[in-house]
Amino acid sequence: MKYLVVGLGNIGPEYADTRHNIGFMIADAMAKKAGVGFSNLRLAYYTEISFKGRNIHLIKPTTFMNLSGKAVNYWMHELKIPVENILVIVDDLAIPFGSVRLKPKGSNAGHNGLKSIESLVGGQHYPRLRFGISDNFPRGRQVDYVLSAFDKDEQAELPALIERSIEMIESFVSVGAEMTMTRFNKK
Repeated sequence: MKYLVVGLGNIGPEYADTRHNIGFMIADAMAKKAGVGFSNLRLAYYTEISFKGRNIHLIKPTTFMNLSGKAVNYWMHELKIPVENILVIVDDLAIPFGSVRLKPKGSNAGHNGLKSIESLVGGQHYPRLRFGISDNFPRGRQVDYVLSAFDKDEQAELPALIERSIEMIESFVSVGAEMTMTRFNKK
């Protein structure tokens, strides 16, 4: 069984550790835990992880967020991975910080990375791991908020939330979306 796990984010030091880059942060932590590094390949930083007999192809698109679909589409076809075996790790304003939820499909909710994936992969029928970043910003300041660093209180909680996210990804590839949602989507 092969899986494509996509951590969404923007390349460049100015975006490192921002709310919008939580997908990159989780992918980096997952690679570190597995003792592997990323290679800069076509449209993405790429690495492979083996987990319980499953092959996880882990990518961080180098296309910038609003063109993430180009990388997902390329790697999905290159590796011949069905859409239901793609898991996109994404920041989510509609979920409070501290909550991480798996969804088997759904709308893009205005997220530019998901819009790009949706348009190039052919719809909304791909799983996503939604990492809550809350919506604590003044009206009209959404871009500034998502491109800013987590605050000090949030930074203290990040390691445990990133580890929980990795556990959810491992659960997804080993037992599937439904059982993972039942076990983890409570919080």
